Amino acid sequence: MKSLDGIKFAEMVQMGAHHLYQNASYVDSLNVFPVPDGDTGTNMNLSMTSGAKETEANVVEHIGKTAQALSKGLLMGARGNSGVILSQLFRGFGKTIEKEATIDAKLLAAAFQGGVDTAYKAVMKPVEGTILTVAREAAAKGVEVAETTDNLIELMEAFVAEAKASLNRTPELLPVLKEVGVVDSGGQGLLFVYEGFLASLKGEALPEKNDASLDDLINAEHHRVQDFMNTEDIEFGYCTEIMVRFEADKEPFSEEQFRNELNPMGDSLLVISDDEIAKVHIHTETPGAVLSAGQKYGSLMKIKVDNMREQHAAIVNDESAPAARMKKVEKIPYAIVTIAMGEGIAKLLRSIGASYVIEGGQTMNPSTEDIVKAVKEIGAERVLILPNNKNIVMAAEQAAELLDIEAAVVPTKTIPQGMAAILAFNPEVSVEDNKENMTEGFAHVKTGQVTYAVRDTSIDGVEIRKDDYMALAEGKIILSTPQMMDAAKEVINHLGDEDSEIITVIYGEDATEEQANELASFIEENFADAEVEIVEGKQSLYPFILSVE
Repeated sequence: MKSLDGIKFAEMVQMGAHHLYQNASYVDSLNVFPVPDGDTGTNMNLSMTSGAKETEANVVEHIGKTAQALSKGLLMGARGNSGVILSQLFRGFGKTIEKEATIDAKLLAAAFQGGVDTAYKAVMKPVEGTILTVAREAAAKGVEVAETTDNLIELMEAFVAEAKASLNRTPELLPVLKEVGVVDSGGQGLLFVYEGFLASLKGEALPEKNDASLDDLINAEHHRVQDFMNTEDIEFGYCTEIMVRFEADKEPFSEEQFRNELNPMGDSLLVISDDEIAKVHIHTETPGAVLSAGQKYGSLMKIKVDNMREQHAAIVNDESAPAARMKKVEKIPYAIVTIAMGEGIAKLLRSIGASYVIEGGQTMNPSTEDIVKAVKEIGAERVLILPNNKNIVMAAEQAAELLDIEAAVVPTKTIPQGMAAILAFNPEVSVEDNKENMTEGFAHVKTGQVTYAVRDTSIDGVEIRKDDYMALAEGKIILSTPQMMDAAKEVINHLGDEDSEIITVIYGEDATEEQANELASFIEENFADAEVEIVEGKQSLYPFILSVE
C-alpha cells in the first residue's frame, strides 16, 4: 500500500479507538500512584472515542478533512492531561496534512512528527518517560524509515515497533516507574491506538486484549458508556457492588451458579471469587435482589450502590435530565468557573464566590467541551477557570484558548488551593491581574489528603498495602496504615507548624462527623493557635481533605 485516503484513515481511527477502549482498564491499572482515581485509560478512551465519533460523522475521501474531523473531536472531548496530549498529537497531525487529498509514506511520517511538535509546544515542562517520549521516538523512527520505503504498512510496522520499544524504556527515564515496575500508562494508551492503526492497515484482527484486575474492570465498566447514551436510555440505573464472605452454615458457593442467577438482573456483570470471598459488580434496577442473592452464601462485607442516572446527567451536562431541567444558572458577566467532586465541596465553593461548579475532578475529569459549555451557560464576558486538580489544568487551558472572551486559568491543583484562590478574586481588576493575584493567593496553602490504596506497592520508601489508608501531604505519600484516623493525624502533624493560622477539615462520604470532630480536637490540642474549620464535603474516594494555611 502506497497511498492513504480519508476513508481508509477513518477506518484506522475506529480500530485504534476500539483497541484503546478494550484496554482502558489495563491502562488505568498502570497508574503509578496507588490512589483510587488513577484514570489515564478512562480519560484517553473517552477522548479518543470523542475523536472517533466526530471522524465517523465526517468521513470523506480527502484525508486532510477527515484528519481535521478527528482533531476537532479530540479537542472538544479531551479529558485529563493524557487526553489533552492525545488531542494535541492529532491536532498537529491534522494540521500537517490538512490540504492533502491522499498521503504517501513520507507525508504520514511527517504528520506524526507534526503531531509531536505541536504536543511538545503545548506542554509547559515536558517530562520524558511519558506519552510524549513514546510519540517522539516513534515519529523519529517513522521519518527515518520513510526515507527508505514507500510502503505504508512497512512504515507503520517500524513505527509501532519503535513505539513499543520506547514504552519499554520509560521505566529507565522515570525512577518512579522503575520503582513500581510498570511502564508509563499514557504511553501504553498511545501504543494501543497505534496498534489499532496498524491492524487496520494490514486488514488483520486486533491484538489480544490485556488482562487487568477486577477492580480495574469495574472502574472501566463504570465509565465506558457515559458518552454513548442519553440519561433516559440507561436501562439499569444502579451500579451495585457487594463483597460476600462465605460462611459454613450458608449455601455452598458456586461462581457459575451465582453468575447465572445474577445475569437476568442487569448488565455489566463481573464476578470474581476465591475460597473465602466473592466480589460482584452489576448494573441493575433491583440492587436489593442482588444483596439478597449474595446473602445466601454468607455475610455482606461491603455494599456500594450508585444512581448512575444522576451520575450520568452530571457528567454529560444532560439538559434533558430532571436535575438539569430544574437547575437555574444565573448569568454572570465576570465569572469564576471551577471543578469539584462532592456536593458539599461544590456548595462551599459557591458560597465563597464560585459562579459555576462543574461536577467531577477525580474519577471522571470534565472534558474541554464541558468547561466551554459551563462558561457559555452562565453568559460570562470574562472568566477565570480553576481546575482544582493537576490532571485538569491542560484541559482548562485548552478551553480558555477556544473561548472568544477574556479567559485565563488559575492553575489550582487541589480544593484548598481553589478555596484560597477564590477568596483572592477582585471583580474590579482585569482577568490577567486576577490570575496573578489569585495564583499568589493560593501559594501559601498546604494540602493534605487521606485515601485508600488500590494495590500493593512501594513509593519513596513507603511500603503500601492494598486497602490501607494513605496519608498524602502536598501530593507525597508519607504513611500507609490500616487506620484512617492515624493517617489523618499524620497529615496534620506533617503540614502543621507554629505558624499555622487556619486548618480546614473537609470530610467525605467515608468519614463521619464524629471522626471530623475527633480530628478537630487533635488539631486544637497540638496547634493551639490555629483556627479549625469543619466542612462536610461529601466527596468520594478521599475521607479527608485537609487545608493548612
